[in-house]
Formats: sequence, C-alpha cells, structure tokens
Amino acid sequence: MFERVIDRHEKITAHVLPFDNGRSIYCLSSNPDAQAGKRGHRVFDEFALNPANRRLFTVGYPGVLWAGGMDIISTHRGTGNFFNQLVQEIQHKGNPKQFSLHTVTILDAVKEGLLEKLKAKWTATDPGDDRLKWSADDFLQSLRDGCPDDETWQQEFLCQPGDDESAFLSYDLIASCQYLPAEKWELAWGAHAPPRVVDGAPAVNPSGPLYVGVDIGRFRDLTVIWILEKSGPVLCTRKIICLEKQTFEAQEAVLYPILELPNLRRCCIDETGLGCQFVERAKRKFNRYRVEGLTFTAELKDKLAYKLRCAFEDKTIRIPDDRVLAADLHSIRKTVTAAGNVRFEGERTRDGHADRFWAACAALEAAATYTNPNRIYAQII
Repeated sequence: MFERVIDRHEKITAHVLPFDNGRSIYCLSSNPDAQAGKRGHRVFDEFALNPANRRLFTVGYPGVLWAGGMDIISTHRGTGNFFNQLVQEIQHKGNPKQFSLHTVTILDAVKEGLLEKLKAKWTATDPGDDRLKWSADDFLQSLRDGCPDDETWQQEFLCQPGDDESAFLSYDLIASCQYLPAEKWELAWGAHAPPRVVDGAPAVNPSGPLYVGVDIGRFRDLTVIWILEKSGPVLCTRKIICLEKQTFEAQEAVLYPILELPNLRRCCIDETGLGCQFVERAKRKFNRYRVEGLTFTAELKDKLAYKLRCAFEDKTIRIPDDRVLAADLHSIRKTVTAAGNVRFEGERTRDGHADRFWAACAALEAAATYTNPNRIYAQII
C-alpha cells in the first residue's frame, strides 16, 4: 500500500492498495471532492456521520455509471440527514434508486455468534474475566445499561433513528429536573392510606397540597396516574402509577382512595373517548371541585404541552430518574401538517404511547386550575 496525491491544489491524498490484475483499492478522505472524476465501486462507511453526506453521494454517484455500484454502511445519526432519507425512500417511496436494504441490529449480531467471539477474546486476555459467565441477556443488558439514555440504545444498537433536536423535551432538559439518586420522593399507597415505609425505608409523607393527572387507557394504551405535591414554587412528583389493560372498575379502585386524601386539591382526568364515563362517575362521587375532565383537543394539547415544557425549563417540576419515564417524555414530537395544524405525537412502544407525558400535563393543569371552593362560595354570598 502506498499514498498517492489525488488533488495537489486541495491537498487530497489516498492510500492505494494495488493488485496484480491492474485493479486497485483507494482509501479516500471523507472530503466529497475526493470522489470527483473517479470511476468504480464505492463503499461509504459511517455515511450518516459525514456532515456533507448528501454532497458525498452527489459527487460519487456519477462514478458508478462506468463500473461497479455503491455500498452505504452507517448507523443512524438522527432523522434529518440524507442517509435516513435514503432509508425512507427504500421503505416507503418505492425504492427509486434500487438499493438493497440490509439491517443488522445487536440482536442479530448476538444470534450470529458475536458474544462467543468476544468471549474468546476475553479468555485470551484474562481467563478469569467475569464476563465469561454472561448469557446473551446479560450481555445485552450490560450494553443497554451503558447507554446514557434509551434513544442511544435504540439508535446505536437497534438501528432506530433518534433525533433529540426534534424532541419536544430533550433528554438534557428532562435530566435537569430529576431527583438525585439518594432523594426519597415516592409515596406508596396502601388499601386506605399511604404506609410509613417503602421497601424498608421511611416513605415520603407529603403534607403539602396534592394534584393528580390521569391519562386514560384501556386496551392498547396505559392508564397513568401522576401525583404532584406543591412545595413552595416547585411541584414534586410523589407517585406515578401505570395500569395496563385494567378494567375501569379496577382503575377506579386504585384512583378513588387517592381522591379521598384530605390534602388532595384537584384531579384532572382525560375524558376524551373512553374517559368520558370514567370522569362522569368520578365527578358524581367526588364533586366538580375535586375532579375536572379534560377533552384533549389539538388546541388543549398545545397549551398543556407548552405548560409542561415551561415547568421543565423553569425547574419548577421534579421527576424520578427512570429510563422508561425519560423515554416516554422524550418521545413527544411537535409536527405541523400541510394545512398548518400543530400536532403533538408520540411513538407507540411496548412501554406506552406517551401516556406518562399526558398524565404529567394533566397533573400540572390540575395544579394550575385549582380554586378553593370555599372562596368561591364566600364571593357569591
């Protein structure tokens, strides 16, 4: 292998590996201009990482007309780059460029023997390495635990594009409002009243006013009950209860003891669709001052979502440090339709459909709209 000058003016060089048949392999720089005027098969590695990947494709494509083809190998780097556009073309737009798409996730690699190869290397380095005892699940969990967030795991190991820039709540913003690991924040609920201990440690016993938000689900989505305690200017999360495929009767059995707490001030419940009767029954039992129904129109969602983001930006909300919760809050994307309508959408996953996000919004709305009914009565008199 030797180095060859490709363009003296632009100072572009290439490492060249010649073969006896007259063919050569050129290892070029990532500068798109290095492709100009070169014919032959192209292999673009980590294509999405190149900040000029569209130009790299544009300059390189004419060279494959004479001979060869083009291989593009890359991990996703968000959704806003040309690599993801190519993938979307293949999957959803008829594949006009006639690429063959191959996806290899970490799960595929493990099935093909990646862990066994790694163990052989670890054995050669240290026969006593504890990782030699790992199962495939242990190995995958160690990789996931090493990721800073769920989006990194999805993108770097499962070939699912992430895009923190387009997220309504960024991971950094979410992390800025999380409890510290040593902080006691959670209040556990017993049959009638919260117990004094949680997992052997003293439980949080909130004395401040409580506000509750409920996002209703039944068959496909979760029902999430989010409880906030007002502590000065800050709203502290005290409990997040997720119910999956529970009957409305079972959901009421969980919610009603919470609504009976003396320091519960207000509860806002999603009454869109399935939640209409749920809200009606709760109002009948606890009166309209304690329970309010929210119909999640596009206009109301816009108001609630921005109110939640302002709380994160102003650091007036505290939430637990939980991977699934952070991914749920981060999943919301704001989009604008061709007609100019704003929509807030979250991807449906096995962990939910942004149900926690909307429950948090509802809880925040409960705190914002609470008015002491006694004061209203006094004003009327």
